[in-house]
Amino acid sequence: MGNVIILCEHKNGELIKQSLSAAKAGIDAAKAMGGKSYLLLIGSGMDRVKESASHFGTDGVLVVDDPALAGYTAEAYAIAAYETIKSQSASLVLSTTSAFAKELLPRIAVKLKAGMVSDILSINTEGGKVSGFTRAMWAGSIVADVAVDGDIIIATVRGTAFEHAPKLDKASEVKALSVKIDQQTLKAKYIETIEHKSTRPQLTDASVVISGGRGLKGPEGFKTIGQLADLLGAAIGASRAAVDAGWVENDLQVGQTGKIVAPNLYIAVGISGAIQHLAGMKDSKTIVAINKDPDAPIFQIADYGLVADFAKAVPELVEEIKKVK
Repeated sequence: MGNVIILCEHKNGELIKQSLSAAKAGIDAAKAMGGKSYLLLIGSGMDRVKESASHFGTDGVLVVDDPALAGYTAEAYAIAAYETIKSQSASLVLSTTSAFAKELLPRIAVKLKAGMVSDILSINTEGGKVSGFTRAMWAGSIVADVAVDGDIIIATVRGTAFEHAPKLDKASEVKALSVKIDQQTLKAKYIETIEHKSTRPQLTDASVVISGGRGLKGPEGFKTIGQLADLLGAAIGASRAAVDAGWVENDLQVGQTGKIVAPNLYIAVGISGAIQHLAGMKDSKTIVAINKDPDAPIFQIADYGLVADFAKAVPELVEEIKKVK
C-alpha cells in the first residue's frame, strides 16, 4: 500500500490545467496500490485555490500556506515539499512535466534520496506497488519501460498522455500543514515576477495552436500568423530556430526542449519538422502543415498539407475565414 502526492501548480487562485493530468495519474495509481491520493499546494494566500482543488476526486488536499512562500523559489518550495512528503508516508510523488517541475522535483528527489523518472506516459503497478513506468526517449523516437528503485519514487507526467481529472461536486478534506522555513538560511530570494501578458490562450491550454518556424523569415512573419490566430482564438507557438533567432519569446517554444502540446488543431507554418519539434506536438488531434518545401518532414505526420509560401497562403486563409464568419 502506498500513498501518492501530486504537487500541483496554481496561478490566480486556480490550478494550472495540466496539473489535472498529474492528478488523474495519481488518483488511478493510488487506487491500484490500495493507497490514498493527495493534492499538494504550496504558496501563500491560497484560500481560493484550495477550495477549487478539493473537487477533483483525490482523498484530500494538503496545503502549506506560509508568507515565506509568497514568491516562488525552488529552494523554499523544495523544503516545504520535502517535509510534507516525509510526514505523509508517500511512496510516489507526481507533478506535470513543466519548467516548474523540472526545476523543483530533482531538488526534492535529492533531499529524499529518491529515484526519479521524467516525462512518463504511463504508470505500471503490480502487487500494490509501482513496478515501472513507460516514457518517451530520444525525442520520442523510442518508447521504453523503465523501473526505479527505492521506497519513494518521484516522477513528472507528460500532460498530454493522461486525461484531466474531472471536477466533482463532492469536496475532499483540506488539511493545513505547518512547515518551518527559515528565510535567513535561504540562499535564493524572491524579487519579482515579470510576466508576459497576452490576450491569447495559454499555449499548453489552447484547443488550437498556430506555430511558426524558420520559414517565417523574421518577427513580421509572426505578425502574419498572429492574424490567423486571433480569428481562430488560437495560441501562438514557435520552433526552437525561431526562438533562438530572437523572433519570439522563449515561453512560446514547442518541442523537446520547450512545451509539449496536444491541441485539437495544430497548424505548423514554415516549420520543417525536425524530430525535436515533432516530440512536442505529434499527439495533436489534427495537424496542418504549410511549407513551400514539398520534402519537409512535417508533411509525413500532417493530416493536411499545403505546399505554398506562407506569405501568400496565410493572408488568403485569413480572408476566407473572415468570409465564413
